[in-house]
Amino acid sequence: MSCEIISNEIARRFLLGLQGLWPGRRWSGIEGASEALHALEAVQVDPMTVVSRSHDLVLWARVTGYSPRDLDELLYSRRAFFDYGGCVHIYPMEELPCWRVHMERRKHDKREAAFFSEHGALTRDVRELIREGGPVGSRDLEGTARVSSYRARKDSGLALYNLWLTGDLMTHGRDGFQRIYGLRERIAPVTLQHDAPVEDAENYFARKAFRLLGLHTARAWANTFAFLVHRSVDKVEARSRIEALVADGEIAAVEIEGQPEKYYYVASREPCLQALVATEIPQEWDPVETTAEEEVVFLSPLDPLLGRQRVLDLFAFEYLWEVYKPVVKRRWGYYTMPILWKDRLVGRLDPKLDRGRNALLINGFWLEDGAISADRSFVAALARGVTAFARFHGAAHVDISSLQPQSVRDWLGYAVGKAQQF
Repeated sequence: MSCEIISNEIARRFLLGLQGLWPGRRWSGIEGASEALHALEAVQVDPMTVVSRSHDLVLWARVTGYSPRDLDELLYSRRAFFDYGGCVHIYPMEELPCWRVHMERRKHDKREAAFFSEHGALTRDVRELIREGGPVGSRDLEGTARVSSYRARKDSGLALYNLWLTGDLMTHGRDGFQRIYGLRERIAPVTLQHDAPVEDAENYFARKAFRLLGLHTARAWANTFAFLVHRSVDKVEARSRIEALVADGEIAAVEIEGQPEKYYYVASREPCLQALVATEIPQEWDPVETTAEEEVVFLSPLDPLLGRQRVLDLFAFEYLWEVYKPVVKRRWGYYTMPILWKDRLVGRLDPKLDRGRNALLINGFWLEDGAISADRSFVAALARGVTAFARFHGAAHVDISSLQPQSVRDWLGYAVGKAQQF
């Protein structure tokens, strides 16, 4: 490998570029959303709607002109992607044969195996009902008993969920955010109905974990690989797989100044890394808008970039989602979104969409370094970013009246004044 040690700045730009966040949005429209989903390898789905849902925020940050309708089209009309998992993510449909290995292993998990054993007749009835009557949601089934599960409130709903988790059912569509279940064989293309051999699936997921993470430590890769294959992966196996992929030239290692561990990446991305070392922007990363770098981007709390240890090491940014913390224990806010400007995480924003007043509320705003508030280019980028964020949500105006302290409210009011003039 020609580049053995790189600077922290190069590492940040390489990671951001791999994830479609630097130097600006390089994808556009529904086809761009499809490209972004493939590049990211997995996007987490979350139902929370403080502003837009997390998966939509992830794509908005990367795709010019993105609309949530684009994702619905890709998932439920084109069937180019599917959502799946205990921690739900969106994956390319062509991966389904490999995921069938994961799904089969789910059947032997203690919780799912116990449910199927205890509710075998109910499970068969639910499956047959869908076979005869078509897709259903949990609300469509009466059930025979209440259950204590955050997945469902009644046994029939839990049967639907477990059949989905183990692969008999897939998401046919959604009613609001409620999942509508359909038979896998009626949703996935015929050519993808088979199960991949276990060894092939695991080898695929080993490579996918590298692509998904972009630039990462061996430990982060092993955890992600174990998640994908749904089994434990010990240190010996992890080391053996990494060494084999490095020896085959598929994976490369790099050292980053100031970091004690090696970082790994897909070797085919070496030209992009070398371009950055040569102070060039890889041609394939050129943004679709020439002013893209002049706009800050607000990242979803569940953005794929935000591995807690990685952003601390590479961005010197302490990140912790505080949505489930008691109010008195929060350092920042309920739905705090990191602020990305160029190749740095420079602050945090705590927004909320007031749908009744059609207003974007900014309840909290924090900068990592207050000196940046005097940087005119940052102020302009922040104004454009807030404007774009409000427009994405269809908000008629931005409300900072509850922001404290007064000095921050005054400064931010000046900075985003243009956002009030739609």
